[in-house]
Amino acid sequence: MSAGNPLDVVIITGMSGAGKTIGAQAFEDLGYFVIDNMPPSLLPKFWELVQESGTISKVALVIDLRSRAFYDQIISMLADLDNANTAHTRILFLDASNSELVARYKETRRSHPLAMDGRLLEGIKKERTLLTEMKNRAQIVIDTSNMSPRELREDIFAHFKEQGETPFHVEVMSFGYKYGLPIDADIVMDVRFLPNPYYIPAYKPLTGLDKPVYDYVMKQPETEAFYQQFLNLLWLTMPGYQREGKTSMTIAIGCTGGQHRSVAIAQRLADDLGKKYPVDVTHRDMARRKETVNRS
Repeated sequence: MSAGNPLDVVIITGMSGAGKTIGAQAFEDLGYFVIDNMPPSLLPKFWELVQESGTISKVALVIDLRSRAFYDQIISMLADLDNANTAHTRILFLDASNSELVARYKETRRSHPLAMDGRLLEGIKKERTLLTEMKNRAQIVIDTSNMSPRELREDIFAHFKEQGETPFHVEVMSFGYKYGLPIDADIVMDVRFLPNPYYIPAYKPLTGLDKPVYDYVMKQPETEAFYQQFLNLLWLTMPGYQREGKTSMTIAIGCTGGQHRSVAIAQRLADDLGKKYPVDVTHRDMARRKETVNRS
């Protein structure tokens, strides 16, 4: 938390089954430090640590019926923070119709925390009564009855996203097939069909980050045709990933050893995609051969 800037605190609460888990994930993607039902006795110490660290500027606390005895205490604490100008606090209440909540519980086969003897609707009605005051205090109420998870995320982004902020980012990775496929990749592209600089003695100890190797890969006739079509495919598909609610995408480029061709292509791709999206680039296996040689 920067000096002079109040801490941004959001309480995520609402009806059980209305989408608090999805809400918490959305706030994580927005850069919030998310805590799910912290015991009341630990909260004062947590505020102290946050203020002392100076590194956390946004906090989201998930509160549900597991913390029903905590509601009065949290409201009092939020008022103290607001009055001291150390935090800007908001309450997000997620709601849904009784019929929709019943349908969701039936689908997941979970039991409602207040459903005595399995009487689901009675448990929902009792919870709604208990949460009436909290809903009335909320600055933002979202009815998720007719929302998909993606639509709920978009609604939360619309309410809480900072000016110019985008939660979508891209990870570009190079790798070597001889070391295995990256299991966390969304898109994998094989560039082993390109001429291999490894077989040129002067280029063998270098990587795709070195200009001679990079230029060699890019000057091959098939490289440019392939690269432009692949880049156009990404420009076409990435907005669709965003519309479906993805907040990140990992694109993996592979060659045999992950040292030359994949590194050069991944680096160029990161530079081009970085013109529109936040991009991180990693070269998973680029140094593996050198490490192997040094150990032998």
